[in-house]
Amino acid sequence: MKSEDLKTVRRFVKDGLGGGQAQTDTLTEKPLEVYDTFRGTGLANWWLPEEMGGRGLSLEDSVEIVNEIAYGDAGVAFTLFISVLGTSMVQLYGSEELKARYLKPMVERGSFCATLGSERNAGSELSKIETMVTRDGDELVITGEKSFSTNTDFADFLVVVARSADDPEEYLAVLVPRDTPGVEIVKRWDVIGVRASHTYQVRLDHCRVPAANQLEGSGLRLLEIGLNASRILIAATAIGVARRVRDHCMDYAKHKPFRDGTLLDSPVLAQRLGQMEMQIDVMKSHCLRAARDYDTIMTGPDAATVFARQGTLKSALTAKMFCGQAGWDVASVGSEMFGGLGYTSETPVGKLLRDIRYVSIVEGGDDVLRELVFSRYVIPVPRRS
Repeated sequence: MKSEDLKTVRRFVKDGLGGGQAQTDTLTEKPLEVYDTFRGTGLANWWLPEEMGGRGLSLEDSVEIVNEIAYGDAGVAFTLFISVLGTSMVQLYGSEELKARYLKPMVERGSFCATLGSERNAGSELSKIETMVTRDGDELVITGEKSFSTNTDFADFLVVVARSADDPEEYLAVLVPRDTPGVEIVKRWDVIGVRASHTYQVRLDHCRVPAANQLEGSGLRLLEIGLNASRILIAATAIGVARRVRDHCMDYAKHKPFRDGTLLDSPVLAQRLGQMEMQIDVMKSHCLRAARDYDTIMTGPDAATVFARQGTLKSALTAKMFCGQAGWDVASVGSEMFGGLGYTSETPVGKLLRDIRYVSIVEGGDDVLRELVFSRYVIPVPRRS
């Protein structure tokens, strides 16, 4: 990544997100204007490949970008990068026609896509999803309801994971244009943190799309593969939030009277901030390592085949778990440093605490990821199912 790109991102954060938390901590009807501002930087969907007109930046570059944007606001960062989940699935397993028809326009417009996987009854057991897809001649007909999908209402297209009506053991991933009849927004979720993002409950009522819109391979496996990139970038948001907490604590300590000086002279504060710095450093190192693991496969000669065989990357799982837990610790300790003010809306640390919590919840809570790490990487290979 060119240094000019990182400077552009930092300028966007300073100019577009430097006006305080009020603008990004409310549930607006329409996406914030900051997304249009970011589109003007020329970096929207920065990961899309050069052959499709994109910047082709690596996931390692993306960790740096998301870290910087999340310093300004985690919800804005989440909105700007979460399309990587759907686009990576289409890029790896979609036809050349699908890529040309849907990914190239995303570059030109700086627009969004959404992925619809989770359902209320299935929870973390995605094999129990109830959304069905039926083959009808040269069309696929999709019916069901999805619980949590970010960017859906203003996305160009949706990647829907559904169960085959012909074979209950078969799962498909299907590209559905947003304007397809039958795509209905049931509601927007009133989330506790990352409130600049827009996450919806979506109903699909006999949505018809060409059979050619099906991606190649098992829908569940493709979703698992797509989650590698998005989980690593969710982890990267924790770095930016933790850095912001640390800096607020430093600023507060410089001016807070304490004994004969300021709170900055307290050895307890020094120990706490030293611990924060260690955690932030390890968080970043782990995210970059996970991103390099991903990039090694993605830039290889047969990424789709390798990913299909590998599935979930261990480093993607552990990065998300570690950054969520370490980031929560940083934000929790940071809020304590403000005393009673840390439990009010008078300081930004309360919002940062709410924002960072999402890292350990979305795209697989920590208990779900712990079980994945255990079943995929702890159990001896001959005993794995």
